[in-house]
Amino acid sequence: MPDFSKLVDKIKQLAGKHPDQVNKGVDKAENVAQQKTGGKYDSQIQEGADRAKGYMGTQGQDTPGQGTGNQ
Repeated sequence: MPDFSKLVDKIKQLAGKHPDQVNKGVDKAENVAQQKTGGKYDSQIQEGADRAKGYMGTQGQDTPGQGTGNQ
């Protein structure tokens, strides 16, 4: 099995330099997932988005004007 640790480190490094873009992408994916599921799994989707942001090191660095995607 390939070792992706170097790739993951590089992704985290880039995410740290561009947290606004990472957060915007995660927020967009969160919104699409919520729409596709009709709001049935909003809390789980939000938790996943928060965990993704935390993993990438961009938690709490929301883009100005961007919410959590909840309506």
